[in-house]
Amino acid sequence: MPRDWDARSYDRVADPMTRWGQAVLDRLPLAGDERVMDAGCGTGRVTELLAERLPRGRVVALDGSPAMIEAARGRLERFGERVEYVVADLGRPLPVAELVDAVFSTATFHWVPDHDGLFQNLAAVTRPGGRLVAQCGGRGNVAGWVRAVQTAAATEPFAAHVAGFTPWNFYGPEETEERLGAAGFEQIDCWLEEMAVVIPDDPMNYVSVVGLAAHNERLPAELHEPFSAAVVEAFEKPVELRYVRLNIDASRPGE
Repeated sequence: MPRDWDARSYDRVADPMTRWGQAVLDRLPLAGDERVMDAGCGTGRVTELLAERLPRGRVVALDGSPAMIEAARGRLERFGERVEYVVADLGRPLPVAELVDAVFSTATFHWVPDHDGLFQNLAAVTRPGGRLVAQCGGRGNVAGWVRAVQTAAATEPFAAHVAGFTPWNFYGPEETEERLGAAGFEQIDCWLEEMAVVIPDDPMNYVSVVGLAAHNERLPAELHEPFSAAVVEAFEKPVELRYVRLNIDASRPGE
């Protein structure tokens, strides 16, 4: 299974991801009675917006982190039985018994190691004619930050634990379109979108929660804060993260 997350800390710094998620949701046409899976629902901030657009439908809130699912359950309690909660690894066949009309996802796919398997698993739970609308980190995403992480990871006392460790997959449109086609999707459109996020306050907290969770899992607890500080030290101030997002629109063949 994927690692668990500090859901409460993530929720406090997730404003940029929520804004981007709302824009991605706007690309998904909905009549209001569909069954839609949020693949990587996190603490449910964007899932809440999705549920509001499905007054006669249902949401499958899926995440690999039990802590994230519990946070989402609390946020989405008002929707009652219209939301189904699933803890599952997107890299494995998904335990979703009833096919969904659409899969929606933001800020998640770049954490999945096997994108061939990822898209095959999503195709398997999407009905004929169903849609996939998603956004994740793409080729060139936060390149300066990645370099800073790699530099810090190669120094002592961190190197023994995380030297050479890379937990993300930032792919481009071309290889993603090929993978989607091989998984059985059609009407495929993938493109990159650049945006910058300036972190004026407490950048160490932001980068440690959002991007260093996988590294911290490998580091002893006493090295978490020093490692975050070493990464932040590599940036010019104010800290600016230059995000490149990979947008994905695709459909399953109709009946």
